[in-house]
Amino acid sequence: MTATTTEKTAPATTATEATATETTATEKTAAEKTGARTPEAAGVISGARERIDALDDRIIGLIQERMAVSAVIQEARIASGGRRVNLSREMEVLGHYREALGKPGTALAMTLLELCRGRI
Repeated sequence: MTATTTEKTAPATTATEATATETTATEKTAAEKTGARTPEAAGVISGARERIDALDDRIIGLIQERMAVSAVIQEARIASGGRRVNLSREMEVLGHYREALGKPGTALAMTLLELCRGRI
């Protein structure tokens, strides 16, 4: 026995329908990326995310600069016969971040201190 199949073709779309479909697909993509429900909100979120990315790049640069300065301090301290880490200074840094940012600031400061230790 031989089975036969019939192919069904979709009706041709007009240029206007194709453009509308592309626009909808673009809006869905922006909404999917941002979680927004409107193109306007997606635009606001996309712009704000670009600013956050730029701020993150600046923060990373500042952290790298902090690491370099910390290495200079550690080298000078060790060369003078001192210890690599000054715990009282680290407590000052922890307190400063905690006062400025609350409890999460302490965790952030701990991460910074960890990044800056022992890079000599």
